[in-house]
Amino acid sequence: MKDKLVPYEPIENLSIGSIIEIDGTHIVAEIHSTLSELSRVYAGDIYPIGQFGSVLKIHFGRKILYCFVSRLRMKADFLLEKGIPSAVSSDKRVVEADLFGEGEWIKSEKGWTLKFERGISTFPLPTQAIYLTPKQELKQIYGQQQDNEFVLELGHYIGSVNTPCYLDFNELFGKHTAIIGSTGSGKSASVAAVLHSILDMKEQENNEHWYPRIIVLDPHNEYSAAFSGRKLSTDDGSLKLPYWLLNLNELSSLAIGKTQSAASAQANIIKKALLAAREENCESLGLDKSKITVDSPIPYKLERLIKLIEDDRKNSSSSKSSFGSILEKLEILRADARLNFILEEWDESKNDTIDEVFSQILISEQQPIIIDLSGIPNEVAGIASSVIARSLFSFKVWQTSEERAKDPVILVCEEAHRYVPNSGDAQYGDAQDAIRYFLPSLA
Repeated sequence: MKDKLVPYEPIENLSIGSIIEIDGTHIVAEIHSTLSELSRVYAGDIYPIGQFGSVLKIHFGRKILYCFVSRLRMKADFLLEKGIPSAVSSDKRVVEADLFGEGEWIKSEKGWTLKFERGISTFPLPTQAIYLTPKQELKQIYGQQQDNEFVLELGHYIGSVNTPCYLDFNELFGKHTAIIGSTGSGKSASVAAVLHSILDMKEQENNEHWYPRIIVLDPHNEYSAAFSGRKLSTDDGSLKLPYWLLNLNELSSLAIGKTQSAASAQANIIKKALLAAREENCESLGLDKSKITVDSPIPYKLERLIKLIEDDRKNSSSSKSSFGSILEKLEILRADARLNFILEEWDESKNDTIDEVFSQILISEQQPIIIDLSGIPNEVAGIASSVIARSLFSFKVWQTSEERAKDPVILVCEEAHRYVPNSGDAQYGDAQDAIRYFLPSLA
């Protein structure tokens, strides 16, 4: 068949049935009894009928509603589930689908363009016809935009005649994005494919100004084999996150946790000592101590923090057990070799600064940066993730708008539910806040 001059008109050859039930965004349609085979041919392409994930459409004037097929079964089974005695022919079938978006064809000087948006504002009615969606129309839905240099082909959607799927970088990475699937479904492989596409864009488009910064939080050391970029690990000492970079909440989570009944009193003890320790070093660093806060990334000696807490215990009338619990926990943490990457004593002779932290994560021509968290205890992984995300956010805030545009950063959280769960223990609160509010991320 030849392409239609008016694309919003129904294509009768692609009509496959009519709606018999609408339940919110879920619809049920009866397939035409004249369909002897579950397929149709249009413009040389074969369109399977009822394939899970394939896209159907419903015409509503000039507006078109789109839905994903979720189920195909016999009508007798559908009626039996409803508690309705079945007297229908045994060969009648129904297809179930879920509405996900709507579109409208707009004509311009360049021709017809489908303006597609996710979400449903208009719902279909019973007896309305449902149609298979042509491949050219699917290309519009999946984001083919010839004039947009930041659109890249990701792959092909097998549920709809291998239609090419495209990514709009500005839309995808301008907000939080999640890749979700069951174990073994290929989530990590999909993330790796997206990252490779981003890195390859510079070579494909010959874009000398395209310098994406990609940081991958990898709790199982899975991405090293997929990329030849730089790897930072606690095993070889290449990953350093100095304790003085931790803010009050992160240090409190590390030293006392947030599930203890005395956490509030202990947090006040740490807050007083932490601010004093930072202020003491301001003069040697040439900083005005009246302008810093307890969260300012001012280096200090951990030994000095401990000494300040001990002195406070001697002079305080409060319960000595709160002080003792903090001091005991700090000593246990310092004795744990797995935490050397974060609790190594600050050496003022080396003039360690926050620039050292950023240089190991950002200042590298090798991309992506794989941060191997496999050697970090679970209770510290959330804090480490929080420090990295928050530091990256601060770095981008300090940049000018021009610098941010030329130097984009993508933070990828592999297995994010392990250390940034949507809900759960308070020990993950800092990581949750850092990822949720500071950086768009891919997970």
